[in-house]
Amino acid sequence: MSRLPTLFISHGSPMLALEPGTTGPVLTRIGQQLPKPKAVLVISAHWLTQQPTLTSSAAPETIHDFGGFPRALYALQYPAPGSPELAEQVQAILREIGLDARLDAQRGLDHGAWVPLRYLYPDADIPVVQLSLNPSVSPKLQFALGQLLRGLSDEGVLILASGSFTHNLGELHWDSPEELPEAGDPYVDQFRDWVIDKIEAHDIDALNDYRKLAPHARRAHPTDEHLLPLFVALGAADNTKVVRLHKDVALGTLAMDVFAFGSGGGLLKENG
Repeated sequence: MSRLPTLFISHGSPMLALEPGTTGPVLTRIGQQLPKPKAVLVISAHWLTQQPTLTSSAAPETIHDFGGFPRALYALQYPAPGSPELAEQVQAILREIGLDARLDAQRGLDHGAWVPLRYLYPDADIPVVQLSLNPSVSPKLQFALGQLLRGLSDEGVLILASGSFTHNLGELHWDSPEELPEAGDPYVDQFRDWVIDKIEAHDIDALNDYRKLAPHARRAHPTDEHLLPLFVALGAADNTKVVRLHKDVALGTLAMDVFAFGSGGGLLKENG
């Protein structure tokens, strides 16, 4: 099998599961273009713990971790199998450097995991393990975590980091017409253009300090848990290749960018 890229996906609102917009078809195409992975390891902005934790259920439940949405959204299920074996493998990798990772056989998949996976792999036939995110860990250490996981991509495991390229829920424009792609507040483009420039330049030092250096950083991310998965994906990539697969803005302030990193990104079509 060819080495898989690492992915960063902006999952937007939970309504993406019902309303694919421009993002859903892009994710579907990614799933069709990549070799079928033997498993998926997801790092989502919606499972935050201080101690690294991995789902170890053989049949993780679908978690509807949101409120106030249409009833149809809560009826959706993503019945992918889990992989206790992969969970134990990642636990061992983390413990080798002194991180006391634990297994959780009760935890299921939150919407940061199953919403994009519904489009990537609609048959739900690929085992999925989720690794929690520590929001108090710096971008630099999130990158280092990704480096620890790098070898998994050579073994057929797809590393999927799920967050949002910008994420200010206090400024959402619920009346924004969805048919107008890329129509967002000006600060959104200013922030993401800076981040993309640093990604393409592989300026990891600047990215690590993005909250001080990037324009409108604290407005784009009042808290940074939705951007931290990006650093895991960057660290897990085997080289500096960057493929930008999607650009859009949902509800005025949610940048929906999707990226592939590493040599496996050559399997995908840029800006398709």
